[in-house]
Amino acid sequence: MQGRFRAVAQALAASAALLVAGAATAQPAPAPLAAGQSIPPAELAAYVDGMVERAVQRDHIAGVTVSVVQDGKVVFKKGYGVASLKPAQAVDPDRTLFRIGSISKTFTWISIMRQVEAGAMRLDAPVDTYLPPSLRTGNGAFGKPIRVADLMNHAPGFEDHVFGVLFIHDPAKLRPLDTWLAEERPRQVRAPGALISYSNYGAALAGSAVAHASGRPFEELVEGTIFEPLGMAHTTFREPRAPQAGLPPPMPAALVPDVSRAFHWNGTTLEQRPYEYLGQAAPAGSASSTAADMARYMLMLLNEGELEGARIYGPVAAQAFRTADTPAPAGRALRHGFFDQALPGGYVGYGHDGATMSFFSHMTVVPALKLGVFISTNTDTGARLQADLTPGVVGRFYAARDPFPPAPDPRLARHAGAYDGRYLQSRRAMSGLEGFVHRIAFGTDATVTPQGYLLLGGLMGANAYAPVGDPAKGGFVSVSDGAPLQFDMKDGRAVGAPLGAAYLERVGPLDSPGPLVLLGGLTALASVLTLIGLGFRSRQAPAGRWQRWAGRAQVLQAALWLGALLAFATFMQGAADPATIVFDWPSPTLVASSAMALAASVLTVVSLAPVAMAWREAGWAWRRKTATTLTALLGLALAALLLRWGFLAPWA
Repeated sequence: MQGRFRAVAQALAASAALLVAGAATAQPAPAPLAAGQSIPPAELAAYVDGMVERAVQRDHIAGVTVSVVQDGKVVFKKGYGVASLKPAQAVDPDRTLFRIGSISKTFTWISIMRQVEAGAMRLDAPVDTYLPPSLRTGNGAFGKPIRVADLMNHAPGFEDHVFGVLFIHDPAKLRPLDTWLAEERPRQVRAPGALISYSNYGAALAGSAVAHASGRPFEELVEGTIFEPLGMAHTTFREPRAPQAGLPPPMPAALVPDVSRAFHWNGTTLEQRPYEYLGQAAPAGSASSTAADMARYMLMLLNEGELEGARIYGPVAAQAFRTADTPAPAGRALRHGFFDQALPGGYVGYGHDGATMSFFSHMTVVPALKLGVFISTNTDTGARLQADLTPGVVGRFYAARDPFPPAPDPRLARHAGAYDGRYLQSRRAMSGLEGFVHRIAFGTDATVTPQGYLLLGGLMGANAYAPVGDPAKGGFVSVSDGAPLQFDMKDGRAVGAPLGAAYLERVGPLDSPGPLVLLGGLTALASVLTLIGLGFRSRQAPAGRWQRWAGRAQVLQAALWLGALLAFATFMQGAADPATIVFDWPSPTLVASSAMALAASVLTVVSLAPVAMAWREAGWAWRRKTATTLTALLGLALAALLLRWGFLAPWA
């Protein structure tokens, strides 16, 4: 990660002087089109074709489907690549079903607003009002009920669990929605309404509430009130599987042959993956659709709930989706479940992203431009294209083109201490082995460069931000896309920042990987030296009773620590494809590593007494006593840090 930071910093440093020199003379080119002008279809097609085809080659994406609407009609619709390798099947924008992930939630929010308009639900009411007793949340740990609006705003206060819970490969393990909700309820870790922290569980709970309020199963409700009236015949929350007692009926047989396969790029070739089942949390993400159907959906959204005489929702819901309704501090503003998106040229769209382990989708409508863009990719390398297409289209046709990105501010370097450090996303598991993995995967490191940029980096790479105004005030703008970033400051020090659908919370040095890696490396070295030392101990003077106990304990500890580290390294090697963690959780190697680390930690604590008593006996030389004591203290420090990180919990 530090190598990535250095590479980004060097590239920025090389361009900083050019920015300063060039910005004085270069002027932004005017926007090609004004807000009231439509994109010429041929130019739009050429731009989208070029962008998609470059990304397909660059990122090894198997298939892509795209639709664009403007001025009340479909202006672009196209499929690229393949939906299946065996048998070979090209992507058809009218027929090929892609998993749209969390875009599914927008149908859930519309269903709720329909019930609000009918007087059957209230946004300010506790969600328990509409849930059966087995699913009610009460006042939780914070003495405050979760409202329907809190679920729509992703602010119920739940921690987030994904591994082994949300996605599965075996349809025989699917559970009914209400059963899944009752059995997989996460802990509530903050008060409802206090903070946006994206919650799949909260969205699924909202889906159950609207189903109970309407008296209809969720899938049937959405089909009858949204899909069928809109003519979205190739959109469904149902999944391809055999009928199963207690579960909703599966996907209609006529749609199954058109379902796109999921793909993984392994660095050399594309591999077809098994189907990703999300039906147990259907309202949060199990929908599949085509580019053509999503075009009809966007036309309805842009027309405030109506398409070709079919009224999906009324003026109350239309106003709600035009209005931000988010708690503070917020990330991207939420319009009753739809996320705002800042776009080039000062335009603002609203819509939703969607992701499974293999599919990446994005839908945004821009009312000021009467424009809607949908894209979905079927490969785990598609995230970049999914994120770039809508800003690319708006920027290409409706934004002035500035040849220079936001410039750095050398004054920021004087405030490096205010921002440098480790930040963790609020959207994560807070304890146990999943919490441990989330601490690694969802961590963000902030670094201020000497030139005056802020770099935010994690496992996915680094992004650069330039200061806006006074560098001490916490305001920044993305160098790549102009997106704003505002840190919350306290006593001149950043404490966190909204970022997308989560909040970045600043943590201390002990919650950074550095100390863990350092202690792990030193403990491994000490363990190896302990085992090597077995071959030399026969030459030493006879040890005392406490020294013998201390020596035996440390040999066993060394074996356990090395076994734990080896098992963890094996786990990390297999985790190169994140899907292996999600679908195969809990990994036997990770559990074994945790169990051995727990045993080594307990043994370390137990051995402290013999190690201390060993100093009172004459058998060992002072060097042996010192080495044994330092080894015990190293093991104790590592055990304490692993306990803090939640790793010493093989049962969790």
